[in-house]
Amino acid sequence: MYTRNELMFPHHVIPLLRDVRGESWRALIDSVLAVSESHERSLALMLLMIRLNGCLTCETDSFRAMRGCAACALQTLRRFKGSDQELLAHYEQALGDVRDYLAAPQQIASA
Repeated sequence: MYTRNELMFPHHVIPLLRDVRGESWRALIDSVLAVSESHERSLALMLLMIRLNGCLTCETDSFRAMRGCAACALQTLRRFKGSDQELLAHYEQALGDVRDYLAAPQQIASA
């Protein structure tokens, strides 16, 4: 009944996003697929998709979750009203956020 869902946008869905938008989007996806899953560029694309898809508010029993992460991401990109340049600007913002997080001293939470 339920599809395989992740807590956040999964890396394995990225290749499916390649041909949804224009050439600049395709180039971005290709560049992200050329690096590891833990690379800052991959993390930035996953963060972008988390933000666009609304992954943080997705519930296991919601219609979005039942359709699966891939279907949700494809629909989100198809419905995005902005240009590919706007998507790339959002990606650059996410990349900056990832870089800021990685550069910040990490605090270990004490219980």
